[in-house]
Amino acid sequence: MNKRRDALKAMMTPINDASHTEHRHTKPVQKSGSLKAMGLSLQSLSDDADEAQALREQIASGEHIIQIEPDLIDVSFIRDRLDDINTDDFNLLKTSIEEHGQQVPILVRPNPHDDRRYQVAYGHRRLAALRSIGRPVKAIVRNLSDEDLIVAQGKENLERKDLSFIERALFAAKLEAHGIERNVLMAALAVHKGNLSTMIAVANSLPEDLIQVIGPAPRIGRPRWELLSQLLQEGDTPWREKVDLERLYRIDSDARFALILKSLSPRKSGPHVFALKSNEGLSYAQIEQANGKTKVTVNEALTPEFGQYLITHLPEIYAAYLRGEKSEPRIRKL
Repeated sequence: MNKRRDALKAMMTPINDASHTEHRHTKPVQKSGSLKAMGLSLQSLSDDADEAQALREQIASGEHIIQIEPDLIDVSFIRDRLDDINTDDFNLLKTSIEEHGQQVPILVRPNPHDDRRYQVAYGHRRLAALRSIGRPVKAIVRNLSDEDLIVAQGKENLERKDLSFIERALFAAKLEAHGIERNVLMAALAVHKGNLSTMIAVANSLPEDLIQVIGPAPRIGRPRWELLSQLLQEGDTPWREKVDLERLYRIDSDARFALILKSLSPRKSGPHVFALKSNEGLSYAQIEQANGKTKVTVNEALTPEFGQYLITHLPEIYAAYLRGEKSEPRIRKL
């Protein structure tokens, strides 16, 4: 009896929409072969379009690393380094990339003058090494304005902390000449306004060909570069005429700076010494002139009272000098 009542109750229960929907989902409509293939093709095209758009967005945000042939990459419009590729450090970098591959990508932007090419923000040495060994370059591509590029370039160099004073100074001077505002330079180089002004002043006071010949000089700080600038301004002979150029190109950058500084420094001559002798040929006093000073030394063992005599009469001698009562110094004849 109960079974009959339950069966009748089930027959009278309304159809449940959820269960009906679930039933339809569990039994998809069968497609013909041609419709199924067309659907897959459309889905593939849609996926490709989505991936292409994602790639464009990743490139625009700098999140994607791509490989670029080195011949398609141009250097930055402002270089921050002075060292060339003929150095031990560069050869070590090249060897490391040959053995272990490029571990750190460089940062580039689309070249604003040629949309088929790229321009480096930072990573010039890695680019040169990869170009030398003939390998493609791993790079982050980012849309950068000129100001964005130099800020990125400066920040990357700041993190490495391996740019010398003169490289940073020349970098700042070139950027200012290019029209970059000083507030952007302070952000790029992480320096205060006063320090930035000093760096630019030093770089602008030196011939660029001299800076290029010396190179980065990593151990040479601001004071010695300022001294070099002062010596150049005081001299009247071109620096190349004072330097042993053959020797210059055989030594490293710091040594080149030292050689040029020494070559431009005035030679210190020894003191001029004049001996005053009696008729008997005995030296009773000595006069020494050096660095704008004159010193008289009396041999008191030979003439014990002469020193006191000079002290007593020196005011009279000076007064006679002021009156113009000058005589030819005898010491010049000795």
